[in-house]
Amino acid sequence: MTRPPTRDLGLMVVALLAVSTSGPLIAATVAPAMAIAFWRNAMASVVLAPVVLVRRRQELKELSAREWRLAVLAGLLLALHFATWVPALSYTSVASATALVATQPVWSALIARSRGESVPRQVWLGIAVAMAGALLLTGADLQVSGDALLGDGLAIAGGVFAAGYMTAGSEVRRSVSTTTYTALCYTTTSVLLLVACVVGGQRLSGYDGRDWAKLVALTAGAQLLGHSLFNVVLKTTSPTVVSLSILFEIPGAAVIAAVFVSGQHVPWLAVPAAVLLVSGVALVIRSSGRTSVPVE
Repeated sequence: MTRPPTRDLGLMVVALLAVSTSGPLIAATVAPAMAIAFWRNAMASVVLAPVVLVRRRQELKELSAREWRLAVLAGLLLALHFATWVPALSYTSVASATALVATQPVWSALIARSRGESVPRQVWLGIAVAMAGALLLTGADLQVSGDALLGDGLAIAGGVFAAGYMTAGSEVRRSVSTTTYTALCYTTTSVLLLVACVVGGQRLSGYDGRDWAKLVALTAGAQLLGHSLFNVVLKTTSPTVVSLSILFEIPGAAVIAAVFVSGQHVPWLAVPAAVLLVSGVALVIRSSGRTSVPVE
């Protein structure tokens, strides 16, 4: 792993601010969670597809079979992330599901190790410190029951699929532009989630104007700005580092909810949790050398 370029660090901060709006917006939207996941990807695809067809048509024609497979695989893994993480909330507590899906950086590091990449001890230490911060804030309350264990298993699977999505995306971004990759990925995800919604009987329409406005805001912020900027930095920053940085979404969402959602407040544990998160990420970044790979 290499140290993220300064530009990537700045982009990740912007991306984190964007994705931190996801939780509060989803909580405030009166629509099935899986339907929300579908619409945020479908709307993003509608925005990106025409751009690719008009401005990136030649690149699209020149994509290799491997690049197509990896882009579609990333979309499949993102869809599986939503399809496991969202149902997990129906079987186990929000705290437990949030803490377990936040194991994403652990799986990213294990995937990197399985691919023969070097993962220094300091990286594992940094992941452990950051995970401690996430657990402190979410207050995981693992329960022993059939439903709870099923939910916990689904949440862990959600973290695994998210790590796989980041890893596949980093491979595609080596040679494919952000716009083309995200268009292919989000389109694949939206098609698969549409099938899941239809099979599961999820209501896809009939929302009022305010909920549609929230879906548009979710698409513009968390999806097009947040997820897409993470896809930008995957060209030169390790999936493990990107996955680790996403843990900041937890305190970020808590602060945004406290400011904009009535009845919400910032938990006092947010401060020490944020310190642990910053310390963990700093350890991981310091363990890496500087990269000289140019950024697109």
